Amino acid sequence: MSSQTQRFENHARYYPLFHFVAVPLLVLYLLYSLYALVRTPTLATLANTVLAAGVCASLFAARIMVLVVQNRVIRLEMAMRLERVLGAAAAADAIATVPLGRLISLRFASDPELAALLARVRSRELATNRDVKQAIREWQPDLLRA
Repeated sequence: MSSQTQRFENHARYYPLFHFVAVPLLVLYLLYSLYALVRTPTLATLANTVLAAGVCASLFAARIMVLVVQNRVIRLEMAMRLERVLGAAAAADAIATVPLGRLISLRFASDPELAALLARVRSRELATNRDVKQAIREWQPDLLRA
């Protein structure tokens, strides 16, 4: 974990092995195999291109699956937190009506400002995830994201 204070400007999470090693290498490999297929169209270069595309697809599918699970965990976390802060009925209504992206953005808000921000989301004053995150004054860091 980082000792740096998290805020809107620096909250984006990069996983170096995925973002800066695996993705660039596999994309370069796919591009090279496409180049080789165009240059020398043989069964071997076609098989190589299909393999490269499959490996790239697998990499992105794995990343998407991790993010879906993370979003489900955050939704559960927010349901419990909203129930504690707002009460069971208000929490259930918020979980049912607030888009998941806004709910995930509200995860960074402190408990004292959560109700007011939720009201602004419902009134559509905060229409995007970015708007929600920028409106947060007391940022609650999440340093364990995937």
